[in-house]
Order: sequence, then C-alpha cells, then structure tokens
Amino acid sequence: MTLQNKLTALASALGAFEVNVYHYWHSKMQAPFIVWAEDGEDRALHANNRKGEQSIGGTIDYYTKTEFDPVVDDIQTALNSFDFAFGWKLNSVIYEEETNLIHWSWDFVI
Repeated sequence: MTLQNKLTALASALGAFEVNVYHYWHSKMQAPFIVWAEDGEDRALHANNRKGEQSIGGTIDYYTKTEFDPVVDDIQTALNSFDFAFGWKLNSVIYEEETNLIHWSWDFVI
C-alpha cells in the first residue's frame, strides 16, 4: 500500500464521524472538530539497498465541549479497524481553560 493510500484511508476513516475534520489546520474551527497531520517518517524496512516499506507518524487531535464524548470511542474504533499495519496511542487529554474545550490527542503510525 502506498503512503498516499494510507493517508487517504486515515482521512476517510476520520471523515465518517459527524464532526468537521481538517488536515493540518483550519482558520474557523467550531467545536467539536478533528485536526490531524502527518509528522514524518517513523520507521522503514530496507532490503537490497531500497526502501521496501515505509511508515509515517502523526497526530490526531479532537476538540470537544462534551464530557464523556462518544466520538472519542468512535475515533479509537476507527484506529483499530485498519487492515494494514497501524499503531496508535492516546497521548494526552487536557482541558484548555482559554478555549473551554477538552483536547484529546493521539499519536499514530501508518
């Protein structure tokens, strides 16, 4: 599977929820919303002086005003549903006083 196919699959999975999803950033974000971005190569498998497999890491951030928001479980279910090698972890959950939003953040590797 190509790198672009992996990114497209992730975008499609995150777009299945009833919240706005943005890749990198969007200037008019109204909660709840998801922002995701790839950060760079995470791991690679080399054979015969060539890159045989490549994985990329990144972050998914979900902003909500809802305590115990069910979209959190939906995101984690989507992350578990990929057929290709995929790793993820819940990195942090923070209440942001300046925005009054709960900010969930996951790290992923695809």
